Amino acid sequence: MLAAGNGLALAQDPTATPVPPTPLPLPEGAAGKLTVIHRTEYFEVVQTMFREFVENWAEGRGIELDISTANPELFGDFTARMLAAVQAGNPPDLGYHQLSIPQMYSLDIVEDVTDLVEQAIALYGNVVPAIAEAEAKHDGRWYAVPFMSVTGAWFARRDLFEAAGIDVNTLTTWNDYRDAALAVSDPDNNVWGWGLSINRSGDAHGLIQNVLHGHGASFTDETGLVVTFNSPEAVAAVTWLADIYTNPMYAPMLPPGVEAWTDTGNNEAYLAGTIALTTNQPSVYGAARRDNNPVFEHTQILHYPAGLDGRRLESGQNGWLTIFKGAPNIDVAKELIIDLLDPSNIIPMAQNGGGLFNPAYTDLFTDDLIAADPNLGVLRDILFNPDIYYGRSHPAPPNALIAAIDAAGITSQMMANAVSGGMTAEEAVADAHDKIVAIFEEGGVPQ
Repeated sequence: MLAAGNGLALAQDPTATPVPPTPLPLPEGAAGKLTVIHRTEYFEVVQTMFREFVENWAEGRGIELDISTANPELFGDFTARMLAAVQAGNPPDLGYHQLSIPQMYSLDIVEDVTDLVEQAIALYGNVVPAIAEAEAKHDGRWYAVPFMSVTGAWFARRDLFEAAGIDVNTLTTWNDYRDAALAVSDPDNNVWGWGLSINRSGDAHGLIQNVLHGHGASFTDETGLVVTFNSPEAVAAVTWLADIYTNPMYAPMLPPGVEAWTDTGNNEAYLAGTIALTTNQPSVYGAARRDNNPVFEHTQILHYPAGLDGRRLESGQNGWLTIFKGAPNIDVAKELIIDLLDPSNIIPMAQNGGGLFNPAYTDLFTDDLIAADPNLGVLRDILFNPDIYYGRSHPAPPNALIAAIDAAGITSQMMANAVSGGMTAEEAVADAHDKIVAIFEEGGVPQ
């Protein structure tokens, strides 16, 4: 359990080197004592519901319980610490987290839970999103139980678009989204339509990636080992996106300072009511709900724009329940997992999750859940996409070399080169291609 602290704010020497917090002691697994570690939730009520369910479940069975929260700032590197615990022979029993299952599997620190996933599927329908199986199923066996799901989406001020005579649910293509954003813009009244930046940030890299994929471009081939970025499709994507930030026609829809936004810029602007359209994780929607922000009731969640081939490349992520290798109470942990997935627990958590906590099985998206917030129906449809979309690495499964592309800021620098006029779109793409090739060759994959 985490200490609440004494509530005092201590003055600090601004020139002093910050001292990293000492990681909290790792709860040690022991026979006869169920040890559970869970992630923090955006909505405290959801976290409380999870914790109280586990506490009541253990109490009702007379089971001693050690339950704690894995706040990364205090807990440290979760996966590294689980590896150490498994190697020491005293791992916790059960973890709830959103960390990499392929990494945990490769480290051999999680138990096979195929029986649990198959039971959950029999009870509650197929796992969503489709990528879950690629993440957690290895050599035909499951090594994590999907517990919840979440996905990014687009967020639109329905009231502003309706005032301009636009039904946001009819928007389909990238051009549709761009043109609608321009039509609704009213700078004189502090309303700008296009709330998206290409400045180096996670949000910008996501936007650039989506435009590239929508135009048919990708970093590599399907193997993930051959760089294919320098292509007519990538040039077309960069040309299209750069036009938004350089063509005077679109200037009225660009918020002041958008060229310098970081990951918080679009959230702050949307919650302030000054932008009409953006893309984000549901945190912006959740914040509006939590704070009773008036934009909440006027927000419509939208699908991602369709690419040139007509497909919407959409997916999501999961939160996982994992039993750690050699845990002392595996059978008890398995019983808890099955009960955690019961609709009487999952659906109330999702109803209070503001889009940030959704079920991970098709049949748990009940009519009652969607009726509580019709916007959850759009998130459901995104998560139900039957096609596996890997995101950044599309069409290849993720790998460390492709992940390094965003870490190096290559795509945002590419857009800066194109927008500044320092390079043509063709030159910017070729320059980015060469930098990606360098990452692969330095990583031991010659091109």
